[in-house]
Amino acid sequence: MTQDALISVRGLRTAFGPHVIHENLDLDIRRGEILGLVGGSGTGKTVLLNTILGLKQPDGGDVFFEGHRYGGLSRADRHRVNSRWGVLFQNGALFTSLNVRENVMAPLREHVSMPQELMEEIAGMKIGLAGLSPEAADRYPSELSGGMRKRAALARALALDPDILFLDEPTAGLDPIGAAAFDSLILELSQALGLTVLMITHDLDSLHAICDRVAVLADKKVEAVAPLEALMRNPHPWIQEYFHGPRGRAAIAGQGG
Repeated sequence: MTQDALISVRGLRTAFGPHVIHENLDLDIRRGEILGLVGGSGTGKTVLLNTILGLKQPDGGDVFFEGHRYGGLSRADRHRVNSRWGVLFQNGALFTSLNVRENVMAPLREHVSMPQELMEEIAGMKIGLAGLSPEAADRYPSELSGGMRKRAALARALALDPDILFLDEPTAGLDPIGAAAFDSLILELSQALGLTVLMITHDLDSLHAICDRVAVLADKKVEAVAPLEALMRNPHPWIQEYFHGPRGRAAIAGQGG
C-alpha cells in the first residue's frame, strides 16, 4: 500500500460461481486524486466498485480503507466508514417516489440524527452545490431531464460531506455539452472540497479533461494505472486500440492535443 492511498485493494478475487471476474487484482486510490477506471465489456468495472463498497463480498484478497481492512471492521465501524463515501450509481438510482429534496435527505436520515429543518437546509445546500436551482428540490425524478437527474444523484452523494466519491458512468446518456458541464462540476467540487474521486467511465473526453490517473481493467486485473499521457504509450493491445482508435484520436483532437 502506498502511503497516500485512501483505499487499497490487494490480491482481489471475485467470481460468480465458476466464472472468475478478477484474479489477484491490486489497486490504490490516492487521496485527493480523480482516478478514472476503464475496461472492455465484461471486465467487471461495476463489480469492482461494488466490492470496494462492500456490496459484494470478495472471494479472495482484501480492501483497505486508510490502512484498515474493511472486512475486519465491526458493523458500527463499517457504518461510520460508509458515511464517508458518496456514491452515484449508474442512471442515478434515485428513489422515484421521493422528490429531489427527500432523495438528498435519505442518507442524512440513515446516518445522522438531526432536526427535520436542519436536514432540509443541508439538502438545499447540496442541491445548489450540484448545480440545480432551488425549484428542482420539489420535483420528482420523472420530472427531471437526464442531466438534472445526474445532478440530483450527485447532490445525494454529497449529502454527508464524503471524503471520496464513487461515480459509475456519470456522463452516460448526456449530450456532449451536458457531459462536459458535468465533468467541470466534478473537477470543481474535487478541488474545492478536497474530494477523492473514483470514476468508472467510457467517456474518453472525461478521461482527458479531469482524470489525474487512469486504471485499465484487462485480463482479470488492473493491467496498468498511470497518468493518461504515460498510459497511452503502454503496448497492451486493448489500451492501444482504445486510446488510439478513432474515438481516442477524436478525444485527443478535442483537447487540442
